[in-house]
Amino acid sequence: MFPNKPWIYHHDEPLSRYSLGQEGGNPLICFGINPSTAKPENLDPTVASVARYALEKNYDGWLMFNLYPQRATNPDKMHKHFQKSIHDKNVEVIGNLVHDLPNKQADIWCAWGTLIEKRPYLNRCLKDIYKVLRDTNCRYFTRGNISKAGHPHHPLYLRKESSMDPFDPENYLENYI
Repeated sequence: MFPNKPWIYHHDEPLSRYSLGQEGGNPLICFGINPSTAKPENLDPTVASVARYALEKNYDGWLMFNLYPQRATNPDKMHKHFQKSIHDKNVEVIGNLVHDLPNKQADIWCAWGTLIEKRPYLNRCLKDIYKVLRDTNCRYFTRGNISKAGHPHHPLYLRKESSMDPFDPENYLENYI
């Protein structure tokens, strides 16, 4: 975590989390699938690894977003049916935070892993999020091996030395989703 950096935290307790991070003009942004229990000052292992990596790589802040904002400690417990209202709020929060960055620019770590296959609606979620980010100056990357199905690696089980490799979201959306 970044000492003395204000927290960013959009949520509807206890059911949804839309953002979690610490302010910065050059933040690392990470996208997972669904939030767990993490909140300011009490990060779960995935979010802690994102914050640690941001600090190690000299970003001045970080943000954790998810393709779907429902809190579920087990992805198998995610809604069986798409909840449009929380999805729309998720897309709005993501769009607002990224568009408010200087030059609408950040590095985006795509890290949802094969969990995107858990629910059919997650593809729609990713497409809607990408639509609001398309006109930004963000650079997309992944770390670790891409799955056989083309999905970017989840951050929790990475080797520390895993490099930042470019990720093409348009190609991914056209060919894997």
